[in-house]
Amino acid sequence: MTLTFQDIFKSSFLENMSGVSLLDMALALTLAFGIGLFIFLVYQKTYQGVMYSSSFGVTLIALTMITTLVILAVTSNVVLSLGMVGALSIVRFRAAIKEPLDITFLFWAIAVGIVLAAGLIPLAAIGSAVIGVVLLVFVNRKAHVDPYILVLQCDSGEGERQAAAFLEARTRRCAVKSKTVQEDAVELDLDVRLKDADTSFVNELARLPGVRSAVLVRYNGDYMG
Repeated sequence: MTLTFQDIFKSSFLENMSGVSLLDMALALTLAFGIGLFIFLVYQKTYQGVMYSSSFGVTLIALTMITTLVILAVTSNVVLSLGMVGALSIVRFRAAIKEPLDITFLFWAIAVGIVLAAGLIPLAAIGSAVIGVVLLVFVNRKAHVDPYILVLQCDSGEGERQAAAFLEARTRRCAVKSKTVQEDAVELDLDVRLKDADTSFVNELARLPGVRSAVLVRYNGDYMG
């Protein structure tokens, strides 16, 4: 008896329709939703950007469930897995990642989906709990260790020296990033680390003789020094 390619395809298709039971699918997708929701909550608690995007948080939940769905399909059918690799290879994502930490949450959601679909439920649950605690502890650190930029305008070099002595005593660290000198003014951009969360010293700094203005700005991102 001669088998055609169509006969082989139909046979494989029918045999693999029951490769994943309804109970396994329901359990995997339910757990994916639960852990995806946990990832979303951690994202809310640790977000430190300028503009919060609720759609990205919902994307984390959906991405966890979609990854679980895809891996369940791949593990149940070898032929489908090859086709899935080819289909996904042509997908291009062009959405810009605004915060570096967002990449961590994306990989976290994808990894949880893969692990759940593989049936490693304790690994997904315990691993997510540990990752969540680590992110909550290290991202939500005290504000006074964050870097600040102090823009200082002085009348003369004497005012600059007084301001430098004041900052040396009232801050943890103060380093000059740039200095602009004009005929009757000196402008300094300083990298400042506070001793505590109190910023009232800026008011005292602005009242020093020879100091025209003082502007304190908190910034995030990469910096040197």
